[in-house]
Amino acid sequence: MDVDQHWRIIAEQRRAIVELLTTLTPAELDSPSLCDGWRIRDVAAHVALAPQPPGPFGMLREAARARGSFHRLNHDIAVRHADATPDLAADLSAVADSRRLPVVTNYRNIHYDVIVHAQDIARPLGRTITVDPAAAAVAAQRVWTMGWPFWAKRRLADVTLVAEDSPWTVGSGPELRGTTLDLLLLLTGRDVSDLVRRRVSR
Repeated sequence: MDVDQHWRIIAEQRRAIVELLTTLTPAELDSPSLCDGWRIRDVAAHVALAPQPPGPFGMLREAARARGSFHRLNHDIAVRHADATPDLAADLSAVADSRRLPVVTNYRNIHYDVIVHAQDIARPLGRTITVDPAAAAVAAQRVWTMGWPFWAKRRLADVTLVAEDSPWTVGSGPELRGTTLDLLLLLTGRDVSDLVRRRVSR
């Protein structure tokens, strides 16, 4: 997948989130996402903030406020933005096609990030945001090989992950089978145990 293809998927996923956000009630926006400790509106704010990050001094201030915790920094910035933004759908829509990036990341990370966060928003609400299995496979491979913050290869070292809708497979040992998207969510620490099934290799 080349750079333009990555960005096309990113923009498509952002617009799909926008479309879903326009249908949600305030209570739904305040309900829990798949991302532990994050409301639906917080995840949406996080996605919207990727193309409009704080400057270097702002990041230093936020890092000090979060006492050096990257997870807390991300969470707290997202919560403040969510609470201060009356129309998150419009906020995200305005930057859906942007290729601007925070200095600490790259387009490959934004690619998996927006795919996963779209599911963080949609699934707890019983909604669907579709993802091309080929795009999910690229995202899964990125997460599998990157180490921090998910350490997927270490956590899942004793199993083989087998996608049932794409050629993607990694690991060794008893098989865990599921859609490529479900396996991606598993790699990023989401609870998809009811969707991914184990089959002992013979």
